[in-house]
Amino acid sequence: MQAVLDVVAAAQGEFAALLERALTEGPLSVRQYQRYLSMQYHLTRGVQVYFLRAAAHRDLVRMKALRRFLCNFANEEEQHYLVAANDLSRMGLPLLAEPFDVTLWHAYFRAVVDDRPFLRLGAACVLENLSGGVAREATRVALRAPFLRADNTKFVVLHQHEKLPHGEQIIGALAAAHVDERQLRDLVSGARQATLLYLRMAEWALFPACPAARLDDQAPAALIERDRAEIEALDMIELHDSGVPENAAC
Repeated sequence: MQAVLDVVAAAQGEFAALLERALTEGPLSVRQYQRYLSMQYHLTRGVQVYFLRAAAHRDLVRMKALRRFLCNFANEEEQHYLVAANDLSRMGLPLLAEPFDVTLWHAYFRAVVDDRPFLRLGAACVLENLSGGVAREATRVALRAPFLRADNTKFVVLHQHEKLPHGEQIIGALAAAHVDERQLRDLVSGARQATLLYLRMAEWALFPACPAARLDDQAPAALIERDRAEIEALDMIELHDSGVPENAAC
């Protein structure tokens, strides 16, 4: 797994540099934060499907512990998109339309996850660890923006992984599974692909004049009534209890 950890560390360094470049222009702005939460909403909505599809792959037939972990992980991650939307709601801000790079992310990983699940699991290794390591201090500086409060930073705080260390957990679960060389190659490839795509998304959020922003849909994202009701009814206690016991069946 050292090769995956090396990609994760490199990704943290690039993310830290991107954040630091944005912060040289001043504190995090409301507009940047709105773009970040909107991007995260679209990126994490339906995320559980990836992990459940990966868990169903025949490569995991002798990796029962990893399969159980992925089922638990899917349960814990499923409602995180609602947290991002709820933070926006608390600020009275509309959810923005899905950025093009998020569309590309889903188009790619949905196409490969059934045949090559370790690509998406490698991507998860990056996403779940990106704000750690050398990026931790830059992330903390960004969170000192004057408009940020406890009721509109739930998503960011949740993904600092201090109470739910998902980054360490997924690396540990994959290491314990003793993946073979082919699976390890896919983990590394997926981690590298995720680094490229996520940094493009982060640039979109932090630099509204970046090239990717030329494709922005200026209309707010369309929410159906069920979405609105779930966003407003979000229960953080229920969210933290969404996991299942470690020995539960998938």
